[in-house]
Amino acid sequence: MKTIFVVDDNDVNLLTAESALSKEYRVFTLASASDMFDFLKEVIPDLVLLDIVMPDMNGFEAMRQLKSDEKYMGIPVIFLTSRNDAATESLGFELGAMDFISKPFSEPVLLNRIRTHLKIENIIRERTQNLKKLKDSIITVLANMVESRDTLTGQHIERTTMYIKILLEAMLDCGIYSKEIEQWDLEMVASSARLHDIGKIVITDLILNKPGKLSPEEFEVIKTHAVEGQRIIDSIIAQSGDEMFLENAKLFAGCHHERWDGTGYPNGLKASDIPLQGRVMALVDVYDALTSERPYKVAFSHDEAMKIIKEGIGSQFDPKIVDVFLSISEKFAEESLCR
Repeated sequence: MKTIFVVDDNDVNLLTAESALSKEYRVFTLASASDMFDFLKEVIPDLVLLDIVMPDMNGFEAMRQLKSDEKYMGIPVIFLTSRNDAATESLGFELGAMDFISKPFSEPVLLNRIRTHLKIENIIRERTQNLKKLKDSIITVLANMVESRDTLTGQHIERTTMYIKILLEAMLDCGIYSKEIEQWDLEMVASSARLHDIGKIVITDLILNKPGKLSPEEFEVIKTHAVEGQRIIDSIIAQSGDEMFLENAKLFAGCHHERWDGTGYPNGLKASDIPLQGRVMALVDVYDALTSERPYKVAFSHDEAMKIIKEGIGSQFDPKIVDVFLSISEKFAEESLCR
């Protein structure tokens, strides 16, 4: 059953709305915008009917606050109003309202309008989900193209994506860089990390799959994959416009070889100048490389890898992120043993 909030300081309007909608929907009547925001901490509705003229916080102010919060910005809102002037409607739609319902409203009209809008919202949600599946499929194909060419790093992309999610969730729980991470869709960010090595597509197989140690010249070629990754993702952004997902992917691709002390590549960024995505990926990327077998080296044990990572605190890695990593290292050890 769909959930609807009705927010209005008029008891008659609340009773009318509840009477009209309660047979088909779960209805919560709230006397102010403040009550709505308090209740949102417990229940996320499928639709909000929001009065415009209310004391303390009017509907427009409440709408701005809703749309500024990532947790609530996707909730559809219909304004309830006795106004019918163009300026009111223009501002409401500019703020993101789905529609206006004039007051006083009749029960049949209100019910039919809500049915129509929720049906439209279901269609939009279904199409959005289908587009997400299509995007995820394309990302998977691109990531697999990289992995199929780099035959020495088998399943590296899948493992690092999993490690990224584990580490970000732990950082959030520990309050490390939590203000920034709270603004992220963790599923989306973790998925975008799958493209961190996409720049390797342009690296010749002779170097990419060389079984022995690279020469200094060959290593310089390998290093270009960070810049090439940024360039490739920039070109996709220009074509698709899906900036949030791809901007994250670009930061993972371009910054995962930067070092905390500023000696990394491609831009020699230092400390907090390195985007958080790059600092997190730098750690999980190295951990996976250390614990994976290569033609030119055996896989280090989890304990050996941890020792090497500890040695990189403050030089290669962000100390705060390493602290969190160490506190949950057993989760990484379990995943490493499951290969």
